[in-house]
Amino acid sequence: MNKASDMNGRVALVTGAASGLGRSTAMALGRARAAVCVVDVNPDGLAETVEAVQADGAQCYAQTADLSQPESCAEVVAGAVAEFGGLDALCNVAGVIYFNHSTDMPPQDWNKTIAVNLSAPFFLSQAAIPHLLEREGAIVNVSSSATYIGEAYAAAYCASKAGLTHLTKALAMEYMYKPIRINSVAPGGMMTGIVSSMMNLPQDLDGSLMERFKPLRGMVEVEDVADLIAFLASDAARGYHGACISIDKGITAG
Repeated sequence: MNKASDMNGRVALVTGAASGLGRSTAMALGRARAAVCVVDVNPDGLAETVEAVQADGAQCYAQTADLSQPESCAEVVAGAVAEFGGLDALCNVAGVIYFNHSTDMPPQDWNKTIAVNLSAPFFLSQAAIPHLLEREGAIVNVSSSATYIGEAYAAAYCASKAGLTHLTKALAMEYMYKPIRINSVAPGGMMTGIVSSMMNLPQDLDGSLMERFKPLRGMVEVEDVADLIAFLASDAARGYHGACISIDKGITAG
């Protein structure tokens, strides 16, 4: 696994940082000596993340925000810039998933999935890009293996993650001649809070259909994905632009 280059003097904003992949990403960036702004809707989890990042000797600043609201996206970018004087990397990690029959999915679950998984990365990018251009920075979006394979009972999640991958590519083309890099990673199943939510599925779902997207080699290590995100956020990934890198232990291979 390639490691992030030294990010001393750089500033990274990480969403979904109260737990799971977001927390691990903040810690990986902190180990690379970046100052990290962490964002989540969960203040208690954020406090634990700040403590963990600071324990490794990095600066860390927390903002509690509901990123399903577009105005919150602009506010957290402004907050990071005000706290640290600029922005070098935006890591869009926050995500939600609701499993259900598509005919039974409440509109609020569909809307929340699209808002958090797709709209928030767009509005965060919209606010961050002017600052990233100033410092030749990077955006890293966290997509999913669901970009490439249909997953039963997760229509909203699959649609949002496929949309995020193509948003990454569209922005990469738009800024092809500008000093910014825009990439995404597509993890397979990880043991995070999202996966834990699968323990409370509706009882009438067909388990055999869900087995079809079970990793044959087991879960992906959260720390491996976090290291990949930190690498793409750093100058070590200068050759990457418009890429979506799968890290799924082969689940999308065939």
